Order: sequence, then structure tokens, then C-alpha cells
Amino acid sequence: MVNCWCFSGGGSTENQIHEITDYGDRDAVLYPQLETVGFGSGLEGFGSVCSLPGTKGLNQDSALLHPGFGIGGEASLCGVFDGHGENGHLVSKIVRNELPAILSGNMNTWPEKQWKEICHDTFSTMDKRILKRKKTLDCSSSGTTAVLALRRGEELMIANLGDSRAVMVMAGTNENEDARALQLTNDLKPSVPSEAERIRKSNGRVLALEAEPNVHRVWLPFKDYPGLAMSRALGDFVLKNYGVIQFPEVFTHRITSDDRFLVLASDGVWDVLSNEEVATVVVAAESEKVAANAVAKAAAEAWKMKFPAAKVDDISAVCLSLNQKQSTSM
Repeated sequence: MVNCWCFSGGGSTENQIHEITDYGDRDAVLYPQLETVGFGSGLEGFGSVCSLPGTKGLNQDSALLHPGFGIGGEASLCGVFDGHGENGHLVSKIVRNELPAILSGNMNTWPEKQWKEICHDTFSTMDKRILKRKKTLDCSSSGTTAVLALRRGEELMIANLGDSRAVMVMAGTNENEDARALQLTNDLKPSVPSEAERIRKSNGRVLALEAEPNVHRVWLPFKDYPGLAMSRALGDFVLKNYGVIQFPEVFTHRITSDDRFLVLASDGVWDVLSNEEVATVVVAAESEKVAANAVAKAAAEAWKMKFPAAKVDDISAVCLSLNQKQSTSM
């Protein structure tokens, strides 16, 4: 089953989410705001979004693609949210549903507040909203990553929390050269020295288990728990006093004539495909309406080839077309 999401329309983000749901009846009863109707996977001349469930259980990824975002509908918003832990599938959907409205409200402070401050305020508010649900939703060791991109004119602004990634797909330097890829974000994992230093200064532990020596995780000071594989996240409140933070890294990029697509994807893509391989898939896609589907399917095939005995991770991608006029309506 392919799960795809898209926001449509301008102005307020409330009641504008279209989704093919994939959670159980219990979750729909507890969180009826998550129930929405199905929609397609792409908009011609704009982009596409796709999420494939892995083989670990419920698909914990969520994604959005929102033309006509913000006051006046002058911006475009897209994002990928990779949940983890027992309730990660719910956290990622709640963030996907609520974070755009929070961001839209905070955008009213622009340009008095810079992009970094706006993002920090937005993510902090989102984290507090998740915590307020603690009586009905335990997020002590459940949470989500988030990579979010806002296009406004020729300015591209990105916020990244965790180990999802944003990559720019650019044209080759000549007609005979393959598309180029430029990674716009850092993978924020405990193995990054600056991230590990912050965690250790807060008395958290960073170490890899013998069974997976290449995967560094965050642990409590005196307990081998919970073993979080990223250094920043929304939720995961048991580690918030031990160096795991909810504040994203932020970046800006001015779109050039060489820029073709912005790709946002969860680590289910990047664990098996390089930036350059993803760029090749995107430019070879039949259209921008199916580019995200092409990336997701290529990643699924790569999992089968590279890790035939392993459980496949959830795979999500958003492809935003940058070289065509933005659309603000369906």
C-alpha cells in the first residue's frame, strides 16, 4: 500500500489535510483529528509526496506538500517526519497535522524575527503540545524527526531535526552530464562530535552496542535505555534533560537557474541510496507528479538488494519542483 499526503489551498492550514490513513481503530478513536480522506500523490508543475511502509510494523513516517502556504498563499511548504518508539506513528502524524499552523502563526513576526528564531519558537511550541498529551499519549521514549522546507519566491528556508535529509537536485554543467546533488542539511546523529559533546555535557551517554558497532545511540546516565539513534527530536521526553533537544538546525538557500528539485526524505531512503543516486532517479522520472514515487520505489528495491535479510525501514520522500511557476491552487 502506498500512503501519500498533500495539503491544498491557502490561508489557514486547518481542515486542509488529505491523507490515506494506515493506523488502527484504537488510534482513530483516541485521535479523531488524524482521520482524513484520501488524495493523490502529486501536483503537476509542483511536486509529489510518497510514503511506503517498511516491514517493521506500522508506517511511522508522515509527510506533507502544501502549495499556497501562509498569509496570501505566497509560499510553499513541504516536510517529512520519521516517527520512532511505541507511539512514533502517532507523534509524526500529530506533528505533520499541527506544526504548519504553528509555523504560519509565527511567520507573522517576520522580518522582525529571523528564520532561526521562528523555527526555534515553532518547534518548541510543538514539543510542548506533544507533552501536554501525556495523559493519553506516552511520548517519554517515542518521538519524531522533522525536516521542513519553506519556499518563498526564490528563497528556500530549511529546518532539520534528526536524521532525515534535504538534498538539492541540480542540472549537470552540460547536457551530457548527469544531474548533480547538493546536501543542504546535516544528519543529526549521536555520532556527530558536536552533538555527542552536548549530550555528554548534559550527563547523557553516547555509545554503540557490540551488536551494531556503527550505530551510536543516546542512553540515560545509569540505565541502558532508551537507545535513541538521533540526537535531536520532538518528543522523547525522558532524554530532554540529557542533551537531546527539540531545536532544529536551520539553513537558507537562494534558488538558482540550475536548481531543479528539492528532495526531502527519511533515512529509509538515505540508508540505501546516495544523494547522487536519488538525483538520478528524480530527473529520470516521467514527471514531477511521480518523482517521489520513483524515489520511494528505488529505495525499496535497494533495501532488497543490499540488506535482503534485514527488516526494511519505512520510506518517505517529497519532491518539490523548483524550475516551474509555483501553483497556489489545486
